[in-house]
Amino acid sequence: MVHRREVDGEALVFGNQGALWGNAMTWWDHDTGSVWSQPLGEAIIGSRIGERLELMASQLSSWSTWRAEHPQTLALDAPGGESRFRLAAMTIVVDFADGVGVYPMDELAEHGPANDVVAGVPIAVVLDPAARDRWRVFHRSVGDRTLTLVVSGERLVDNETGTSWDPASGRAIDGPLQGEILDILPGFTSFEADARTFWPEASYWRG
Repeated sequence: MVHRREVDGEALVFGNQGALWGNAMTWWDHDTGSVWSQPLGEAIIGSRIGERLELMASQLSSWSTWRAEHPQTLALDAPGGESRFRLAAMTIVVDFADGVGVYPMDELAEHGPANDVVAGVPIAVVLDPAARDRWRVFHRSVGDRTLTLVVSGERLVDNETGTSWDPASGRAIDGPLQGEILDILPGFTSFEADARTFWPEASYWRG
């Protein structure tokens, strides 16, 4: 997950606090020494307690899939072991503060996309049929129309107009809404057990 490190117009500098809270990383800000929860993006100890960072859109994917979509990307080439994170065993969390939705990858693979509403916002959580290690959270509204997205081959199609959509970019490829683009919303991956720890009141989507 990625957070904007700015609070009330002030850019904060963070370090790894070292301890785990809820089996997840914590940070400390150099300005006040407050301790922050990584999954929540919220200060849990110190003078900034209760303040939250803005969540930004990000991806957990394979390097090959990322490079195919973003060929100009530069990355740090450093030795490291194989990651234990397996996207197929995780969930996608959509946290709008006023409501949280959790979407298991195995359910999305079998029954997706997930057309849902979180905190009053109509969303579609999409596992790309052309690259199963790429996913998106889209705002599934265009103007005053709310769409229902389904998979058709390697594309998405909305039931309301029959328009075809690119599952990677959210751009309408052909049909009545051609040229429109669905907004990409923030979401992030989490193991289901961790999601239940941090968001016990979340709704869990089952296909």
